[in-house]
Amino acid sequence: MAPIVLVVEDEPAIQELISITLTRNGHTVRRTANTREALDSVTESLPDLILLDWMLPDGTGPSFARRMRTDPRTREVPIIMLTARADESDKVQGLDSGVDDYVTKPFSPRELEARIQAVLRRRVPHVSREAVDIEGLVLNPATRTVTGGRTTLKMGPTEFELLHFFMTHTDRVYTRAQILDQVWGDHVFLEDRTVDVHIRRLREALAPSGHERLVETVRGAGYRFLSKG
Repeated sequence: MAPIVLVVEDEPAIQELISITLTRNGHTVRRTANTREALDSVTESLPDLILLDWMLPDGTGPSFARRMRTDPRTREVPIIMLTARADESDKVQGLDSGVDDYVTKPFSPRELEARIQAVLRRRVPHVSREAVDIEGLVLNPATRTVTGGRTTLKMGPTEFELLHFFMTHTDRVYTRAQILDQVWGDHVFLEDRTVDVHIRRLREALAPSGHERLVETVRGAGYRFLSKG
């Protein structure tokens, strides 16, 4: 699943340039030009990351970031601030508002992508494109392949996303509702038992290499993916 990036930028030319760069790097882009549109977009569904301009027609980036951080639903969404304000005091103010990184304009497309990947690895590892290896089970998001030892494992797209989430969040018990929010999205309304169906399919896909043992059912609580079998 391509990481969803919400671009909050009121300059059309800059917004277009950022969007083209992100799309070329495999991101799904949503665009807004002010804080009101950004809030509507976030209310509809959470992005994986927000690129936030400082100066906007109806408010400032730091004010919007603080609002995101005070809402339990949005406080974990990564935010990178993009701004021409390069003074140390401005950077401190931006970071104090709760953003994860601060990128000054002008910036190169390579630098922006590197900053995005660094924040995703730290805050939302299951949408990063880095390969994950646990007990000989290797998942590569870039090629969308899974191997167990020397065995190539075949699975559907939902099972792939489920496995990616589990492999980047090991040894913690997740309820069915939490798994639905993380893998399907917080505004997708499905039965909790949908998770059970896909867990069963995931175990079947992992069985040829013996890695199905890493998917553990915790009775009365949910599921856990073990970092050691």
